[in-house]
Amino acid sequence: MNDKVQYWIEISDYDIETASAMLETRRFLYVGFMCHQAIEKILKAFYQLIRDEIPPKTHNLRFLAKETGLSESLSETQKSFFRMLEPMNIDARYPEYKERIFDSLTYENCKEILSKTQEMQKWIKQKLLEKQKNI
Repeated sequence: MNDKVQYWIEISDYDIETASAMLETRRFLYVGFMCHQAIEKILKAFYQLIRDEIPPKTHNLRFLAKETGLSESLSETQKSFFRMLEPMNIDARYPEYKERIFDSLTYENCKEILSKTQEMQKWIKQKLLEKQKNI
């Protein structure tokens, strides 16, 4: 894999580790934020691989999935997960939304979000490997 793709994979992994650390320290708002970041970056790794160009500056997971062609392979459960995860990036940054999101996040909820993020990241990594073999 080229260095640019590897870069995106490594920072996605780092974001997963950070989300896990945030869960352990009970910083629930940042668990969701870092999970979003991890998925965004693994999608950008896929984009970099298939297009050999810098991914667009967007945080929209569904857009990135569509641009990579992965949206066609997503299950309804995975699509639903993207819809749930997307507000964790933007809304978590603004005070008027922070409290609403924070109130919905519990330890168990965040543990599940992290687990689903790890599953999604693993699935996309597998797709990356499959795609690389075909390039």
